[in-house]
Amino acid sequence: MILVTGATGFLGAELIHQLTAQNFKVRALKRETSKIPILLKDNPLIEWYVADINEPESLADAFENVNQVYHCAAFISFDPKDKAKLLKVNIEGTSNIVNLCADFNARLVHVSSIAALGNAKKGAQITEKDFWEYDSKVHAYAISKYEGEMEVWRGIAEGLDAVIVNPAVIIGKNAGFEGSGAIFKLVKEGLKFYTDGATGIVDVEDVAKSMIALMTSEITAERYTLSADNLNYKDFFAEIADGFGIKKPSTEAKPWMLDIAWRAAKLASIFTRKAPALTRDAARSSFNLSYYSNEKIRTAININFKPLKQSIREVCEALK
Repeated sequence: MILVTGATGFLGAELIHQLTAQNFKVRALKRETSKIPILLKDNPLIEWYVADINEPESLADAFENVNQVYHCAAFISFDPKDKAKLLKVNIEGTSNIVNLCADFNARLVHVSSIAALGNAKKGAQITEKDFWEYDSKVHAYAISKYEGEMEVWRGIAEGLDAVIVNPAVIIGKNAGFEGSGAIFKLVKEGLKFYTDGATGIVDVEDVAKSMIALMTSEITAERYTLSADNLNYKDFFAEIADGFGIKKPSTEAKPWMLDIAWRAAKLASIFTRKAPALTRDAARSSFNLSYYSNEKIRTAININFKPLKQSIREVCEALK
């Protein structure tokens, strides 16, 4: 039996969609309040199981007869107020999954993040060999994903059969306006600014495809960066604007401008009682020039990533 955590999330849903398309039966974990995505509704190959990764007693029952686990569940936020929840879900929750995989002798594919990778050395692309170094300015999400990954490495050191994937920014037509979809929403609504930053981007279909290929391989105790290509934010936003047939963002935002913007967003949140639209951590991250190498995963499973222009065009068509 295959177990997938975070089954109702963007990546989890795509992963299960691909697994069931190959006639695999899946036990899908969801929280009591989570809604089943349209992509997975009425699928007879899915056994839905209500459990919380931070409640090991109820979680253990979900591992009965399970020999493969895909750990997709995670909490994503760049709001400093969410630090305690980030650490609890992404570190403690992962620790629970690792321990249960060891108890039930299940193979694990763990979803980490490029946020847990190190910084490039001397302008080179970031690879799996780069080591993460603590920085007082690093956001809590990066800390939580790095420490969560360390729980998996702890399990591997104790004999766990596991592989780690570090996806770049994941995009896809089923994200809606949540997560990476929020970027598309901003551009669609007439974003005028871009920052002088860059990052890796990958289609959700390729992430799920890579995870399945790694699970069914004999590879163990390895980590893989999943990135189709690197894009400067200026080019990324321009491709999105082209997809919507609207004007491209044309003004470069300077650091001092975003300093004002995130402070204004924080002030506004006091009155609206909603999470700020922009946080200090998100503003700082938008200026990072981070380029990622995908050579290791391409060599390991011989994958050809979907071109980002095609992925972006598909997302725009879905959101029109």
